[in-house]
This record gives sequence, C-alpha cells and structure tokens, in this order.
Amino acid sequence: MDAVFFDLDNTLYSAEHNLFNLIDVRINRYMHEVVGIAPERVDGLRRHYWAVYGVTLQGLIQEYGADAEHYLDYVHDIDVSSRLSADPCLEQELGRICARKFVFTNGSRDHAQRVLGCLGIERCFEAIYDIRVSNYIPKPQELPYLAVLKASGVAPQCSIMVEDSVPNLHTAARLGMKTILVGGDSDETAHFDAVARTASEAARVVQQWQGDA
Repeated sequence: MDAVFFDLDNTLYSAEHNLFNLIDVRINRYMHEVVGIAPERVDGLRRHYWAVYGVTLQGLIQEYGADAEHYLDYVHDIDVSSRLSADPCLEQELGRICARKFVFTNGSRDHAQRVLGCLGIERCFEAIYDIRVSNYIPKPQELPYLAVLKASGVAPQCSIMVEDSVPNLHTAARLGMKTILVGGDSDETAHFDAVARTASEAARVVQQWQGDA
C-alpha cells in the first residue's frame, strides 16, 4: 500500500471526547444567528441537509447562499485543547506505517491543524485535504475522493481509507480502496477489510498488512 488516508473527527481521536459536540453547537448558532433560521427549524433542516447534501454547509450554500469560508471559520471556532491532549501512542503507531499518510476531512484545514497539534501528530502527515479540495462537496460523494486521489497521485487500489463513517467507507470501497472502520461494531467486519476500536489500533492493522505483503 502506497498511502493511508485518515478521517479526522471521531477517527484520529475517540468520539468519547465529545469534541464534535462543540462544533454542533456552533452550527446551530450559525443557522439561527447568522442565516436567520428560526431555532425550532434548525434540527429538522440539518437532518434534511445531511440526507440531501451530505453536510449542513452544502444545504446552506444551495438554499441560503451562505458564505462557505465564513461558515467554516465560525463553526470551527472552538477550544480544541479543552477536549484533546497529546496521544504519544498514536504518534508512535503512525510513525511505524511505511506509507504516505494524509488527513482527509469534511471539516476545515485550520480545524484539522488544531486537532493534530493537540494530539501531537501533526508531523505524521504529508498533507491535509479538507472540504475545499472538491469545492465544498463532502464525503461520501465520490468527487472529493477522486480529487484527493488525483492531488496525491495515488491509485485507489494502492490506498487505505480509515474512517468512523460507514457511508464514507462504502464510497472508498467502491473506488477500490481498502477500508478500516474505526469505533464500529465487530459485526460490521464483513462489510470492510477491518474494524478497529481506535486510530492506534487501525495503524497497527495497516502495519500488519504491510508486513504480510
């Protein structure tokens, strides 16, 4: 395998840290305070946008003409250090992977850099591909995967996707990427190449695959 693509939120750190909850609060505030949507409509609209567009941002762009850059800055304006700290074990396991490593996220580059910095793993990755790589089109749509593979110069058959999202991994698998589900149920193993409890465990799976090659 030539490259490993890691999702960011709830993948490189456990969902138990509840960091994404802080972003959720900011998204709700943005929809009400900036866009002007009534509070009682926010939750329903977000579910609708996730079903139709994949992320709230695309719904707000398409239906309200929201400024994507303002949105990304606003919703990621959170104190990452209040929930995350250095993870030496993860840093060590990532360092043992003999392949190029990238972050591939639906969030923003600035947010990813803050998360990687808090975890102490920013040096482990060659590049960060955020939602801008495909003009704000999110995973699990194919376009961002194709854009990331093109930008990195990696063939899908020579790459691995590490994710906490089942739909995102389904797209990766359709394109020919190997898949590791992080934080999933072991019953889902049949749908993916591997299931890991943490990013460190996923890194060890990659190491094992490389050793078996």
